[in-house]
Amino acid sequence: MVDGSSRRADAARALGGTAGEPKVFAALDLGTNNCRLLIATQRGEGFRIVDSYSRIVRLGEGLGQTGRLAEGAMDRALAALEVCAGKIHRRGAARVRAVATQACRSAANGPEFIARAAERTGLRLAVISPEEEARLSVAGCLDLLDHGAQAALVIDVGGGSTELSWIDLSDFGPDFAPGRKALARSVKAWLSVPVGVVSLAERFPEETLGAAASFRGMVDLMTAQIAAFSGAEALREPFAAGHAHLVGTSGAITSLAGLHLRLARYDRGRVDGLWMSHEECVAVADRLLGLTTAERAAQPCIGPDRADLVLAGAAILQAVQELWPCKRVRVADRGLREGLLLSMIAEERRHAARRRFRRTAR
Repeated sequence: MVDGSSRRADAARALGGTAGEPKVFAALDLGTNNCRLLIATQRGEGFRIVDSYSRIVRLGEGLGQTGRLAEGAMDRALAALEVCAGKIHRRGAARVRAVATQACRSAANGPEFIARAAERTGLRLAVISPEEEARLSVAGCLDLLDHGAQAALVIDVGGGSTELSWIDLSDFGPDFAPGRKALARSVKAWLSVPVGVVSLAERFPEETLGAAASFRGMVDLMTAQIAAFSGAEALREPFAAGHAHLVGTSGAITSLAGLHLRLARYDRGRVDGLWMSHEECVAVADRLLGLTTAERAAQPCIGPDRADLVLAGAAILQAVQELWPCKRVRVADRGLREGLLLSMIAEERRHAARRRFRRTAR
């Protein structure tokens, strides 16, 4: 008989560590607005977070006007990446995956910035495609899908782009735990709109247009972008019948949830997984429209860094709801980083299985 300590030792060796010291994984997401890091160890099929970091850097500030990353924006991002590199080193992460998204994808000097980041911090950022960004965000949100529904639409609202993934849940049972291939089959359509909260806020400046006109302009632009896409029509029926729901992942949407809950300070435990009705989403957008930028900045779940961006997040959510109406929206304080961690852990498990197979085949 193999006792529990032996099984734990085997599991630790399979992940490349020693008993009691599982391998450490680090996932870094450098977006148009935020630099985010999660460091974790494996726990069963999932992981346990041991460290994290998040800083608003606005890497894409002014990108829509110039087509280039600004020096000040790059300096802010590099400073945040240095902090991340220090945390990764101190935690002894054996596997690191660092990715960059829309700002680095679209900027003419994106490759130059990636090289500077590698030289200054040692971090090698991989610029991922919109499709991989959407896939990773969906993988990170799998636990929040309602398997009793027939379909879901995952909305990943970024600073420079918005990814939408339509998922067929008809094959999902209560115990369904899809792997990468099964998940790929379940995602029936995906769309990347090259517009996010930073680019929207810059295109429709509230200080010159006024809050109501700015909000409506942002909603109309997003509606036009999404309406031009016809690839998800096969899932229109469950949405029309009320058998579908939305999942929203982004700092902008979690800020809306915190405002809705009237939290005195942000509480991930109350926000992540929260269900909001369509009426509650509309009500919190109306409440935002009634606040000045300074009043939004004073809200504990918004703050000065997001005061001019949270209205854009509400506009994107409303545009999606106008085109793909759902009675329920689930808020996700998770997404791409969690998807990165899960993909690294799954890859380690596959490698461990192959090593065990080779040992037994000798």
